[in-house]
Amino acid sequence: MKKLTGIAGKLTIGVILFGILLGAVCSTVGYMEFTAVLEQQYNDSAYEIAETARAILNPDKFEHYLETGQTDAEYDNILARLDTLTDTTNVTFIYVARVSGDYKTLTYIYDTVNSSTGFDRYPLGYTASDLDEKHTENVVKIMTEGGRAEKYLYSYSKESGAHTTAAIDVKNSDGKIIAMLCVEKPMTRLEAARNIYVLHVIFWTLGAIILFIFVYSVILRRGVIKPIETLTKEAERFAETNLPSTSPLNIRQNDEIGILARAVEKMETDIAEYTENLTAITAEKERVNTELSVATRIQANMLPSIFPAFPERKEIDIYATMNPAKEVGGDFYDFFMVDERHLAIVMADVSGKGVPAALFMVIGKTLIKDHTQSGKDLGEVFTEVNELLCESNSEGLFITAFEGVLDLVNGEFRFVNAGHEIPYICKKGGKFEPHKIRAGFVLAGMEGMRYKCGEMQLDVGDKIFQYTDGVTEATNAQNELYGMDRLTAILGENSALPPAELLPIIKEDIDKFVGEAPQFDDITMLCLEYKARMEG
Repeated sequence: MKKLTGIAGKLTIGVILFGILLGAVCSTVGYMEFTAVLEQQYNDSAYEIAETARAILNPDKFEHYLETGQTDAEYDNILARLDTLTDTTNVTFIYVARVSGDYKTLTYIYDTVNSSTGFDRYPLGYTASDLDEKHTENVVKIMTEGGRAEKYLYSYSKESGAHTTAAIDVKNSDGKIIAMLCVEKPMTRLEAARNIYVLHVIFWTLGAIILFIFVYSVILRRGVIKPIETLTKEAERFAETNLPSTSPLNIRQNDEIGILARAVEKMETDIAEYTENLTAITAEKERVNTELSVATRIQANMLPSIFPAFPERKEIDIYATMNPAKEVGGDFYDFFMVDERHLAIVMADVSGKGVPAALFMVIGKTLIKDHTQSGKDLGEVFTEVNELLCESNSEGLFITAFEGVLDLVNGEFRFVNAGHEIPYICKKGGKFEPHKIRAGFVLAGMEGMRYKCGEMQLDVGDKIFQYTDGVTEATNAQNELYGMDRLTAILGENSALPPAELLPIIKEDIDKFVGEAPQFDDITMLCLEYKARMEG
């Protein structure tokens, strides 16, 4: 019963809060729309009065009145008619004034005050800084273009309350705008109407909330709470016994709760069956994980990982890393002495991920190394390897690969590229720059392909950086690629560093860029520095 009461209480509070929120939103929106409509009506009414007042005026005598400060019978007659219009239309003020060139002051020509307000009128020629800066834009438009303000003018003061002001231009017989006529209309009835509206909204909102709670108490409790209580008790029983119910739940509704009840019954049966197989499934998973762990270690052991790689060789410094996207990866690197004076480096990327790519990697790595022999053209090496890979490629995998052989005596660097990324070369004292070379077709992609060997000259102090596309295609949470530009920049900033210090900095920059986004591809890098010539 406590749980039932808890659910009922939460639902009740939720209904009340929802009703209050809905009422508040409806009240606010209605209040704003109601106010806007009434204010616009008040303002339109004020403009009608303004048009009537303008028809009474004789603008051609305004300048004479302001220059002399003297009135005449016509002036007095017009002022009397404006006074009558002010009282009969129940507006607060009607005034006509000349606007200063800076739009900050008014010089009054006519000024009428409703007799019920108790305010004093401004005499002819009285100058006052009555223009509010927030209305300057509207005043400028009226005095330069004519017509009425685009937005109705609203003002409020403790003395006179809220007012809406209608402002129009006054032209002389030549059509020149020489003054501005304003009508200030009180909005006291609007305030009263808004208060009545708010009271009505509050009353009906409270009534709707009370009615909703009543409906909830009578219907929702019976149709929702009790079935939920039954499901809760059944869930507790099943959690304790882990045995499906021997009798069906007494819930026959065809709504979501009924569907949930039948789902619970089926779930109990499925969980019981699953529990029986869980031990076997867990054991199988542990076996697979163990095998993957072994495969990871085997793959790691296949790649050169002891550095410095050739401590007895002062001519070279080499360092490489491989970070697989899964337990095992398809990228591989290799470096080995072909003979006493030639060092080979290999960088490759097998299509696909996981175990199939790793197995194909083993084959590709082995074939490349076995066929790389002293004095053998690298183009022929890749041609032969391609044919062998195509013979045993039922899965349709392929390899992008780059191999280079450095002559430690004269610095000649021969290379072959099978669809792989272009390397970066750093000349002594300079910066890493991409070395554009022509790439051949990928390995294992098509039989009968022939590959050509290229060459370049390395001097003492030069470096080569090679990598897989997992570097440039590393992707962050915004689906942006790391790209060649970032790689070029980080290499350029750290060109002077030795290989063992350079590669960790690049990996750190990649990790910083990627952030929390998952790694989708293997990241493999190799850097070779030609430090000294071998004595031949």
